Amino acid sequence: MSSQLQKRRKESNKTWKRIIQNWELYIFIAPAFFYFLIFSYGPMYGIQIAFKNFIPTKGILGSDWVGFDHFIRFFNSYYFWDLLWNTFSISLYDLAIGFPIPIILALAFNEVKDGFFKRLTQTITYAPHFISVVVMAGMIITFLSSSTGIVVHIIQWLGFDAPQFLTDPKWFKTVYVFSGVWQSAGWGTIIYLAALSGVDPQLHEAAIIDGATRFQRVRHINIPTLVPTMTILLILNMGSLLGVGFEKILLLQNSLNMGASDVISTFVYRSGLVDAQYSFSTAVGLFNSVINAVLLIVVNQIVRRTSENSLW
Repeated sequence: MSSQLQKRRKESNKTWKRIIQNWELYIFIAPAFFYFLIFSYGPMYGIQIAFKNFIPTKGILGSDWVGFDHFIRFFNSYYFWDLLWNTFSISLYDLAIGFPIPIILALAFNEVKDGFFKRLTQTITYAPHFISVVVMAGMIITFLSSSTGIVVHIIQWLGFDAPQFLTDPKWFKTVYVFSGVWQSAGWGTIIYLAALSGVDPQLHEAAIIDGATRFQRVRHINIPTLVPTMTILLILNMGSLLGVGFEKILLLQNSLNMGASDVISTFVYRSGLVDAQYSFSTAVGLFNSVINAVLLIVVNQIVRRTSENSLW
């Protein structure tokens, strides 16, 4: 036992020596460390109200424990499967459409040789990213309104019957996903363009000498370069599969499209802040976070066993 204690003391002394020697680096990361400690890990203290019948006048410690009653209530509710299906379907739809488009744009931008045209197209595709969610939702409502929407008028001018984009539940997911792609696709290309900038030009020169076409060079040189970045981003996206942001959904939501637009995050907002069911909404939010964490770990383990591009 004494030898083990001595080894531990030596290791701790070495650790403290390394910290002292590199104190500048620890000061450099201190703001980020305290930010996450205070604003991300500190509020986790309140998670316990998911297992309590929280009453604000009694406080968190004074409220009575109810165990898993709120989780059971949510699982047995008639809207559980509808919320789960809406959240999964919107997320998978967004992943299927929104994930490959930045990759395609990055590959296309990388092949453009005209500097002015390249900068112009990049600026046009980047610009929607800087539009706020509220303004974006207002633009969508204005463009797709059945009475004043310019898109509706164009469809009718072409001789077709314009669908009810904002009130028909069948169209809500498509409107949400494609408006998100329009807003974020150009910004998402930045990471892939940065990865493509690391490609050795000699590889392309050798491929050209060997007679490879542009498509073959993109397929065999550029795409393999993007695979590690694609894998990491795919893992992160899978980890937030149930974390559909409620801001735009809430702004586009109405009583007519509620059947397709009501997701877990909007339900948590409505039950927690509107209906003041704090414990119940916390339980639903905790369930959502746990499922996201499990998906992140599972997908990362699958990638780790098949390649070397996992998160850890």
